Amino acid sequence: MRTALVIGTGLIGTSAALALAGRGVTVHLADHDPEQARTAAALGAGTDEAPEGPVDLAIVAAPPAHVAGVLADAMRRGVARGYIDVASVKGGPRRELEGWGLDLSSYIGTHPMSGREKSGPLAASGDLFEGRPWVLTPTRDTDTEVLNLALELVSHCRAVPVVMDADAHDRAVALVSHMPHLVSSMVAARLEHAEEAAVRLCGQGIRDVTRIAASDPGMWIDILSANPGPVADLLTDVAGDLEETVRALRALQSADEAKRGEGTAGIEGMLRRGNAGQVRVPGKHGSAPRMYEVVAVLIDDQPGQLARIFADAGRAGVNIEDVRIEHATGQQAGLVQLMVEPSAAPVLAASLRERGWAIRQ
Repeated sequence: MRTALVIGTGLIGTSAALALAGRGVTVHLADHDPEQARTAAALGAGTDEAPEGPVDLAIVAAPPAHVAGVLADAMRRGVARGYIDVASVKGGPRRELEGWGLDLSSYIGTHPMSGREKSGPLAASGDLFEGRPWVLTPTRDTDTEVLNLALELVSHCRAVPVVMDADAHDRAVALVSHMPHLVSSMVAARLEHAEEAAVRLCGQGIRDVTRIAASDPGMWIDILSANPGPVADLLTDVAGDLEETVRALRALQSADEAKRGEGTAGIEGMLRRGNAGQVRVPGKHGSAPRMYEVVAVLIDDQPGQLARIFADAGRAGVNIEDVRIEHATGQQAGLVQLMVEPSAAPVLAASLRERGWAIRQ
């Protein structure tokens, strides 16, 4: 791939453009808002000048509701040898294109499974997709050259290609992305009018559950409008679980010992089902999940503290597998949770103590 046209210079489009430009591809940028395309160009993602002729690959990064229309326009104008989109829904756009009678041999739907809570070109990064799955949904009609161009794009972005059927993809993202976002928003909505004294007690748990609720509502209306059925089906199941959980909690309030026992069994069953589902979430680098030991270190909220901890862990010969930070309420301090292999935890704790760190047991 020598040339590419990115249509839509938001977070995903600009991030892909930055990755391609960084690998020597000549990238042209287009957007319904010319100022946004100029911003992406200023960031080094390419040029906002139109290509003189057909490019190798056109990448449509428009909202899901507009993807089919933008693709159809680009294909009718013949702006590229191959066409892809990066929308989070795949079945709908393909059916729209088929309905308009377009030749889809030069098209393949794709979806990079990566993003941020922020949108727009200023939130973009050339390494946004590194190590992340990038779904490709070819059909028997897809031209081999176009599939190879898409795979080359994925390689330039250092993502991991995953081939799926379009409708299977839409059901999958409803489960792992779209439904969880709505549930996160529902939990976060409980905080809107909560008493300030209660909100001040928020810890890492509520931050984890509500983090994705900070995303742009307009963007999510576009996404959910393109995939409402599978999401509604999943939320119906969640609603059933909520009803059972509420009944179990009410039973725990009963003076009747038998009813309290039923309530306990109901809550335990739900929690165990949660355990069983959580262990299926892929672990580091998409591998099977592993159990790590936590070494908790108390730190002051000052510049360089994290760098010192990581440097001291390196001197101890211990690899930090993951890290979480919990900030203390009303204090310039926090708790850094270092996840390491179980056998390395005692070594790391002892080494950090020797270097003056306060370890929480």
